[in-house]
Amino acid sequence: MESIFHEKQEGSLCAQHCLNNLLQGEYFSPVELSSIAHQLDEEERMRMAEGGVTSEDYRTFLQQPSGNMDDSGFFSIQVISNALKVWGLELILFNSPEYQRLRIDPINERSFICNYKEHWFTVRKLGKQWFNLNSLLTGPELISDTYLALFLAQLQQEGYSIFVVKGDLPDCEADQLLQMIRVQQMHRPKLIGEELAQLKEQRVHKTDLERVLEANDGSGMLDEDEEDLQRALALSRQEIDMEDEEADLRRAIQLSMQGSSRNISQDIPQTSGTNLTSEELRKRREAYFEKQQQKQQKQQQQGDLSGQSSHPCERPATSSRALGSDLGDAMSEEDMLQAAVTMSLETVRSDLKTEGKK
Repeated sequence: MESIFHEKQEGSLCAQHCLNNLLQGEYFSPVELSSIAHQLDEEERMRMAEGGVTSEDYRTFLQQPSGNMDDSGFFSIQVISNALKVWGLELILFNSPEYQRLRIDPINERSFICNYKEHWFTVRKLGKQWFNLNSLLTGPELISDTYLALFLAQLQQEGYSIFVVKGDLPDCEADQLLQMIRVQQMHRPKLIGEELAQLKEQRVHKTDLERVLEANDGSGMLDEDEEDLQRALALSRQEIDMEDEEADLRRAIQLSMQGSSRNISQDIPQTSGTNLTSEELRKRREAYFEKQQQKQQKQQQQGDLSGQSSHPCERPATSSRALGSDLGDAMSEEDMLQAAVTMSLETVRSDLKTEGKK
């Protein structure tokens, strides 16, 4: 749509934008339209003077401001109509009885000029497609043939006056190009006020972001740093919980061993301290496994002598200490600690049974 001429709103010069968008070029300026307005004002003054320059109506007319223009840049329908006559174009009211009797389909026309209060804009066909060339939009708006009649009816309901432009419009590049191709519009243009408001909002957000970055020494990574800190604290808590559980297990072992010190002293040498080191625990496990191995060997020897007396007893290829060490290495730290607890509990139960018999 780059080939389509589209003047955007400046001040209250919508009549100028309407005419230039209709003709697809910079055909009129505010000075030229003002000249037409002054000419119309002079023609009206002369008609009023025919009734007498001393009449009350004439003096009242002279005191009133111009009805064809004002200081803001507004121009009347008479100025627009006279400007188009230069190009052999005529305006007909769309909803007038004369035009409605013609029963012309809007898509068969070439262009429309729409007015509501003091705003003017053009709807024109370029090539084979219709476009809303409202100067309040950021760009031309594509209108489908099926939507055109509905669009015009909606404008009438909103209070717009619609004029049909009759006559041959001057040739333009956009019309020639769009005769050969059809365009598609992915995003409809916004009103200029909406775009300015959106840009202003973006600038405000950008300023707020810059202010936050400055407060954070430009890092802008407070959220990520806080998340990393939370993860580190969670891992630290997990490690502390594991250490607490291991310490509780060690204390349970020590208490059970202290409660059965008499029997344990018979099987496993006592240590002088209350806190067992890893080396002491390892020695106790080896002693326990060696004792268990000796018991198994005795049971096996007794079974072999009673069941198969003709066959000599075969001794294991490895010593009981080596076997206990291999078993201890194959076990995890948690399994070995559990085995020590079980050993201590069995000893306590044995002591309780012995004392009960006594």
